[in-house]
Amino acid sequence: MERPELPLQQLHAFVVLAEELHFGHAAARLGIAQPPLSQQIRRLEGKVGHALFSREPGRVGLTPAGRELLPAARRALADLADGLAAARAVGSGRTGRLRIGFAASLALTVLPGLLRTFRHRFPGVHLDIHEMTSAPQIAALHDRTIDVGLLREPPTDEPELGFRTVLSEPFVAVLPLAHPLAAQRTVHLAQLADSPFVLLPRAVGPRFHDQIVGLCTAAGFTPRIAQHAVEWQTVCALVETGLGVSLAPAGIRRIRLKGVAYRRITPDTARTRVAVAWRENDQNPLVGHLLATVSHERPDSHDRPDGLPAAAPGSRS
Repeated sequence: MERPELPLQQLHAFVVLAEELHFGHAAARLGIAQPPLSQQIRRLEGKVGHALFSREPGRVGLTPAGRELLPAARRALADLADGLAAARAVGSGRTGRLRIGFAASLALTVLPGLLRTFRHRFPGVHLDIHEMTSAPQIAALHDRTIDVGLLREPPTDEPELGFRTVLSEPFVAVLPLAHPLAAQRTVHLAQLADSPFVLLPRAVGPRFHDQIVGLCTAAGFTPRIAQHAVEWQTVCALVETGLGVSLAPAGIRRIRLKGVAYRRITPDTARTRVAVAWRENDQNPLVGHLLATVSHERPDSHDRPDGLPAAAPGSRS
């Protein structure tokens, strides 16, 4: 047999009357007249199938059925109040969970400051952080397994996604300390023509990979790729062993390896862009809060490795 639902308004009236044990006082507390209160109690008693109150001249008392119902009624009303408060907190973006994908190199630059500021502004939000390269981040945004991505060289053919530049970095040459060019303060790109390269696979960041290859092509050579590595820490470790050289964002200099030298390059006009990415139609208020945090951060320089440049709200890059 299906159990009848108990309207919350009737439960509320029941709890107040159980506390007051006086129809007049309970009605005044509820802000209604006595007849509507009596009707609500009778309807509730009809659903229960038993009287909840004993009614005697000048006296109202709880029946055994009423005493049994009272704790459950209070729990139901408290659970509803808690649920409404939790829903309002999530709806306003004060609590909830935000899933963020980030490229590993950004743990050295953008990520720490951004997360620190966001956590300070929204301490009730749980941040679920996932390390992944650029192409998997785009797929994860489409699959809705992350809410926001932090990636390099965002694609230009993703109309369902929004992108905003948060950092622009120059490139540096990554060299084994024993490499002849490590003795120079600045390396001309053409000087790397005879050296094997260690690079990220194109599949994990197509535009960024093509940008590095394009820099070499503009300098008059095609890089001879001796080894691929997915993470910059691995790239630098392989360079340290002498497997090759690399071109990397300037923030990579924070990876301290004794056998690796980082040198400026010329020409030095090329920049790699870091962008925050999100779904344009995402209604999650936490996404908007993160974008506002990105816009709130204002570094002194676009080349500053640990800062976020200002960006107009809602701009696409």
